[in-house]
Amino acid sequence: MCGRFAVDSEINELIEEFVATGGDVNDWRPSYNIRPTDPVPIVLESAKTGDIVRRLELARWSLVPSFSKELKLKYPTFNARSEDVASKASYKASVVSKRAIIPASGYYEWRTVGKAKTPFYIYDPSGDLAFAALYSWWRNHELADDDPARWVLTATILTMPAVPHLAEIHDRNPVPLPRDFWDSWLSTEIAGDQSLVDAAVAASAEVAGRLDFHQVAPLGENGPQLIEAV
Repeated sequence: MCGRFAVDSEINELIEEFVATGGDVNDWRPSYNIRPTDPVPIVLESAKTGDIVRRLELARWSLVPSFSKELKLKYPTFNARSEDVASKASYKASVVSKRAIIPASGYYEWRTVGKAKTPFYIYDPSGDLAFAALYSWWRNHELADDDPARWVLTATILTMPAVPHLAEIHDRNPVPLPRDFWDSWLSTEIAGDQSLVDAAVAASAEVAGRLDFHQVAPLGENGPQLIEAV
């Protein structure tokens, strides 16, 4: 489960890191307390113009499948379980051809003991994270065809069973892709299926194994103080 995360990079840093061309990201600012339905930067590849282009875009963090009549769903879709995601109606089309990466500096998880919930910040000491993600375009049919707001880009983060040293905090963690799997995951020339998702989870083992964590204060006002150890 990943219900809050941080991205402390500026847009130019993300473009350079992922060798992306940019996109509609002018409104992005680093955030240390990203919540479901907040805008998040995502990396995707598109071949609509004939050439494959890697872009950085802003998406609504909570995937809404194209067949949905409403943007706000009755069930949470900011995370998707990797084990059976290719068979789920909300995600299977995205597994095939709409895979993405969501950059992150780290994420938060809460350890629950009785009624007490203790927040932790989880991160890779060697650098930023690249979460395996899926995206979907949702069409608002109440808006005119020429209204630029009629299309909404939405995304979800894939999760996996927690690696052993994180299981004491929570039983799941995001799927952190290693750099050498980015191209395969984003490729528009690969039709995704459950075996590709499983390969992504397997490839993430090394990154997940080196994740570190420390306790933080209850999340308050946005800012770098949220990720400081207490």
